[in-house]
Amino acid sequence: MKHSQIILLMLLVLGPAFAIPSSAYASGGDWQTTVSTDPDVDRAKTAIKGKEWEKAIELLGKALSRDPQNADIHNMLGFAERNRGNLTAAFKHYETALSINPKHRGAHEYIGEAYLMSGNLPKAEEHLAKLDKLCFFSCEEYRDLKAAVAKYKQEHPN
Repeated sequence: MKHSQIILLMLLVLGPAFAIPSSAYASGGDWQTTVSTDPDVDRAKTAIKGKEWEKAIELLGKALSRDPQNADIHNMLGFAERNRGNLTAAFKHYETALSINPKHRGAHEYIGEAYLMSGNLPKAEEHLAKLDKLCFFSCEEYRDLKAAVAKYKQEHPN
């Protein structure tokens, strides 16, 4: 058997083991591109894309009242609050998302970015280390936070 055939056979056999199930998005995947079952969440995503933070927060608040244990909604609320400049509310929602789902990659990335905004590099690096452990072969959240940490260090040398 040729070397390339062996590799192909291994990919066919082992490939499904590395496939990402659709349920992965419910555990902290890319909420920006997935479709939810809640129309308020979908409208909030559109508002976030348009940088309409107040509208997004209002819609996500409605969705959260129906599903208070939804880590994705808390993460999105944290994102909207952070972008409108309310870090206190952002931290509250990110921490709630992580208490519901400690493996929520998006919440780890975004809370790390919020820590950088507040000047707390050690806490941002703590979440970067958590993402490093959560992401088997790296992931977008890890790469994005790593880049943000590197940029922060460049802009704030000691």
